[in-house]
Amino acid sequence: MYAKLKFAISMIIFGSVGLFSEKTGLHSIELVFVRCFCASILLGTILGVSTLKTQQPKKVSIPRREYLLALLCGVFLIVNWVFFFRSLEVMPITVAVSIYHLAPVIVLLLGSVIFKEKITKMGLVFFFICFVGTLLVGGIHQHTTMAEFLSTGVLWAFAAAFFYALTSITGKGIQMLSPLLTTVIQTSLGVLLLIPLVDWSTFTHLTMENWFYILVTGFIHTGFVFYLFFSSLRELKAQTIAILVFVDPVIAILLDVTILNYHPDVYQLLGIFLVFVGISYSPKREINSEKPKFISVQR
Repeated sequence: MYAKLKFAISMIIFGSVGLFSEKTGLHSIELVFVRCFCASILLGTILGVSTLKTQQPKKVSIPRREYLLALLCGVFLIVNWVFFFRSLEVMPITVAVSIYHLAPVIVLLLGSVIFKEKITKMGLVFFFICFVGTLLVGGIHQHTTMAEFLSTGVLWAFAAAFFYALTSITGKGIQMLSPLLTTVIQTSLGVLLLIPLVDWSTFTHLTMENWFYILVTGFIHTGFVFYLFFSSLRELKAQTIAILVFVDPVIAILLDVTILNYHPDVYQLLGIFLVFVGISYSPKREINSEKPKFISVQR
């Protein structure tokens, strides 16, 4: 029960990251840099303390391939975050989050190409449902041309989902590195990759309120929530995780509607419903064991 509570709390916090990000006053690259920097400090400290406390009678040799996969996974993760927060700058949270959660479906499609996994007819049906839902929630009915529709930020959200899917697929090859160490490697890599791209002048015009939301987004929404996520992950069955992950988008949409006063029209509501119906199918393909070996991080 304690593990379920920690995982549920992590999903609730993940769900509120969009709301907090809008109040930071930062653009996507600067915000992701702060997230990586804060998470590296917090998770690196936790990793160091836990390593000192843990007595290992035998040193385990980890293949170099796993470190390379962690770095590659980190690149995909950082790009995913940048695209996701960029989509939040130009479109409502509800729309961005709904499109972003197409990632599990994209994983299935990529798996069929990369790993030659067979997609069933039912899988194709659910993919089509997701596709139609994405068009509706993105507001295709509100635009007269496809170019106008694509300019709304749909491509940013879809790109974020695509790179999240690449993060998930790459992460499956990491078997021996601990999830905590993997995340520290990825966030530290993010700091190094983004330093040349950060507009430092942005930080000189921030208010105390902005800094509050920045620090909360960095240490709580990234560092602390990942600790909760990974510390509970291996104690839960895959079926439980598949259900609880829906808390994330539900919270995000509720906050967008109640606090930011976003009001989706009837077609977008139908689109949200179709997306949720579609992604409800994807976890079933992964539920082959009682507990997952590895699940990549969320937002």
